[in-house]
Amino acid sequence: MLRTRTNPELFGRGAETAGRTSLLLRSFEVWLLIAVAESLHGTLREALIAPRIGDFRARQIAVFSGSAIIIGIAFLFRKWINARSMSESLEAGAFWVVLTLAFEIGLGRLVMGLPWDRILSDYDIVRGGLMPIGLVIMLLAPAIAARLSAGSFMPHDNADAL
Repeated sequence: MLRTRTNPELFGRGAETAGRTSLLLRSFEVWLLIAVAESLHGTLREALIAPRIGDFRARQIAVFSGSAIIIGIAFLFRKWINARSMSESLEAGAFWVVLTLAFEIGLGRLVMGLPWDRILSDYDIVRGGLMPIGLVIMLLAPAIAARLSAGSFMPHDNADAL
């Protein structure tokens, strides 16, 4: 019998677990690159844009430029991440969102000493915080990257494939 990670009923959960672990590890490694790129992006925002238009407006604009950076990185590393279905792409994107929230809160509170109201202001859409939009784009970035490259998914399950 042929072993595949997409047919666990034939081979038990070992192949499925190994594939998931590999996906999460690779997703984590790409997220580290995203974190570095977004940190540089934030530094440039603070130095070049915020002094001209204000901190909050600069953070709003940065959600969209940062989203483009994330989609670009997801596109460049889409084959290496090896998400083979929509659900795996969403799993990678959801993992990035969780890591990003932990990083943002940890950096904001523990390193920069920001108050909760400042951190949460980025997530308050009613008051102009646009981070939820950025997080949705991050969630979808691996799937968007796969769509942009058309055909990077192998349709193992028609209901799950892009």
